[in-house]
Amino acid sequence: MNKLTIKAISLAVFDGNTNVTTDKGLSGEMRTYYSDYLIDIAEPKLIHDRFAQKLPIPQGSGKTVEFRKYSPLPKLLTALTEGVTPDGQKLNMTTVSATVEQYGGFVELSDLLLMTAIDNNLVQATKLLGAQAGRTLDTITREVLCGGTNVHYAGGKTARYQLTGGEDSGNCYLTVDLIKRVVRYLKAMNAEKIDGYYVAIINQDCSFDLTNDPEWKYPHQYADPKNIYTGEIGAIAGCRFIETSEGKIFHANDLTTKHSDSSGHRELTVKSVSGKTITIYEKLNEAQATALSGRRVIINDKLYTVIYATAGNAGGASVTVAETPESTMAAEAVIYPGEAGAKGRDVYATLIFGDNAYGVTEIRGGGLQHIVKQLGSAGSADPLDQRGSAGWKATRAAKRLVEEYMVRIESCSTFNDLGAN
Repeated sequence: MNKLTIKAISLAVFDGNTNVTTDKGLSGEMRTYYSDYLIDIAEPKLIHDRFAQKLPIPQGSGKTVEFRKYSPLPKLLTALTEGVTPDGQKLNMTTVSATVEQYGGFVELSDLLLMTAIDNNLVQATKLLGAQAGRTLDTITREVLCGGTNVHYAGGKTARYQLTGGEDSGNCYLTVDLIKRVVRYLKAMNAEKIDGYYVAIINQDCSFDLTNDPEWKYPHQYADPKNIYTGEIGAIAGCRFIETSEGKIFHANDLTTKHSDSSGHRELTVKSVSGKTITIYEKLNEAQATALSGRRVIINDKLYTVIYATAGNAGGASVTVAETPESTMAAEAVIYPGEAGAKGRDVYATLIFGDNAYGVTEIRGGGLQHIVKQLGSAGSADPLDQRGSAGWKATRAAKRLVEEYMVRIESCSTFNDLGAN
């Protein structure tokens, strides 16, 4: 059935005809339509899953899957002896396991809403649920990938808290030179390419900086437009870039949030130092002091960990850190949140990888599902047939398979207004 016909049918379901909403269920055709619609909405969001090795778990086989990887065979540089069969070689296989979890969400639709609203509420709910499912599943994979140990920092820095942005010079933005260095590394690790290229997943804020480079190439300059990935923006040094608003951002929250008796502060200010205790000019109440425990802070470009903070009025509150403060720490020094870049600047992750760097799995038949419950389907729990619902459910796990085949670049950006995602 073509899309135009399907659309006409779907609008008729709730267009002033409430009898259908209380039927025993949607027709098979309509269920297929809504299910396909949810998946179509979700799939473009699944950018971090797109290049994974996929290995579904058969039903009835537990919740854990083993991804297998084999070590490369060594070079054989010794010449064969005439008439003598050499020794055979053993394959070296290792396994990496992943355990799936279940995720899902739903919205309830009242009978009055279905009877009085102008819009097709099931279509709208399905659209929103599909987007939610896509972002959720994508983020589950993204967080696993961004937990890798193979990190390159922009600007020649050696740690996240050193990365700078928004300064007059010396900003740690994503550059062509850094991309080339990472590609060189992947080549040295013998990481296989995907369709002839390595792949990079990049946040649009970083791509803004990168595409200003004169070495940048747009898709029509290097590829057959028919084979361009969705979201692809171009290539550098044998690496194709896929842009997404869901790229990982490391964000440092304000050091204190506003309470009824105390203002919130992005930063704090040193008043004096005694041993490992730093007295500050700002007021802290008990809740703010408790929330500071365990936070990381940056003072004079050095990273500290707060053990605890003591509440007090302005000039009397303090924070005690695990590390001994430098003797050069003076009054008026700024205390910045330390979970991201220098001065609390947002830090962006750009992932660059080759083939089989990571895998995703789900229980076969338990992938993304669309679930619709009709009015009254809850039986005695809905005795007046007042509530229906639409929802989604999925099983998912992701795993990094070969650390050497994936690099996370951390950099700042010209922009700094999104926060964590």
